[in-house]
Amino acid sequence: MSTAPALDPAHTALLVMDYQPAILAFVPEGKDRDALLGRVEGAIADVRAHGGTIAYVRVGFADPDWDAIPAANKAFAPLARHRVMHHEDPGTAIHERLAPQDGDIIVRKVRYGGMSTTDLDRQLRERGIHTLVLSGLGTSGVVLSTVVDAADRDYRLYVLSDGIADPDTEAHDVLLHRVFPSRAHIIDTTELHTLLRTG
Repeated sequence: MSTAPALDPAHTALLVMDYQPAILAFVPEGKDRDALLGRVEGAIADVRAHGGTIAYVRVGFADPDWDAIPAANKAFAPLARHRVMHHEDPGTAIHERLAPQDGDIIVRKVRYGGMSTTDLDRQLRERGIHTLVLSGLGTSGVVLSTVVDAADRDYRLYVLSDGIADPDTEAHDVLLHRVFPSRAHIIDTTELHTLLRTG
């Protein structure tokens, strides 16, 4: 039984972050990738069924975004130099298995975090959302950045342990077990279902 507080679906959003074919390609093929998508599909269905909000965060660059990245930015300057992850490329679309529906929030970002270069925080607050459940690719990028940022903005946070992944398994494990617990409740998709039902 989870020790995390029950969720109030009316004030909860599931963040589906960077679930894009170009990023999913870094997750091992076969069962791992299919199982991961299946778990996030299930989480989306659960949150929808209980009246919660789904918010999609995707990374993608337009020409002005690339032009604004300074050479000093170690993480993003190489993307700008090679003009990769254009926001209109099919590889930057939200994965078709997790397709948004009318009424969902969709934002496009140009840095790691889900909030720093988007209006996601404003949209969530306008809907009265104060609790976030995070899923995303990868753990050491969008998930880490969004956990830290959202915690500083005073959201109640839950991280879906089986809805996140990272090519670096060691970094994933350290973040999930040693860093995130100081800022978020760590749950899996089964616990999510229970917390929604009892909220």
